[in-house]
Amino acid sequence: MPTVTTEGTTLAYEVAGEPDRPTVVFVADAGFGPWIWGWQAPQLSGPYRTVVYATRGTDGSDAAGPYDVDRLAADLEAVLADADVPRVHVVGAGLGGMVALRYAREYARARSLTLVGTAPSGQEIDDEALSALHPEDPTRLRESLSLAFTDGFLAETGLVDDVVEWRREEDAVGDALAGHREAVRSFEAGPRYEIALPTLVLHGLEDPVVDVEAGRELAADLPRGRFEAVEGKRCCYVEHSAAVSDAIDRFVDGVSADYSG
Repeated sequence: MPTVTTEGTTLAYEVAGEPDRPTVVFVADAGFGPWIWGWQAPQLSGPYRTVVYATRGTDGSDAAGPYDVDRLAADLEAVLADADVPRVHVVGAGLGGMVALRYAREYARARSLTLVGTAPSGQEIDDEALSALHPEDPTRLRESLSLAFTDGFLAETGLVDDVVEWRREEDAVGDALAGHREAVRSFEAGPRYEIALPTLVLHGLEDPVVDVEAGRELAADLPRGRFEAVEGKRCCYVEHSAAVSDAIDRFVDGVSADYSG
């Protein structure tokens, strides 16, 4: 697995797909390791070159701070520069969507943004739900999944044991987890009209961490924003991975066609 060191912190990442394809990078939500993109990235690595990396504090990357959105956006830039990605379509969930919004302001590589379950301000986060989704006590990981997935998904897929194990192995803990939460709480996107990139906003209808109306408002406030609701909770993009991947594919393909034309 390739790594890049930025200001003394080493980040691990993976690249898949042909180098001549448009590149899509995936930025994870607070606390989650790269396992969370184990559905979208493989589905999109055929038509696109995909980049998945471990956010600082998660599997394969150092846990050193600081944990603010500015630093996390700089981490994303370091990964993309090391992977020799000239332009990129950024897909971010939750905290990853906040990073994408900041990245679009500060760096020039982004062609489009896809924001999943993203709030434009930390003030719109249900902090109690966010804490329950990422419990400090690892024995509560199983019960925390009720905030991420619907009962039907948990009962029918047989993935619960696997997800719990992936979370034990890869998710942020301790100071890193606290840092992720603080990054979310302190975020403010700033004037949305200044972010002119094409943006697809996806949001779970039953998201307990960020109300779906915050997603609708975010899309409406962005000059080129478009909103699509998704059935499900915080991890609706996993539960309905095929539909979400198709939506991302259609959106990125359309943006790529506009640029090439």
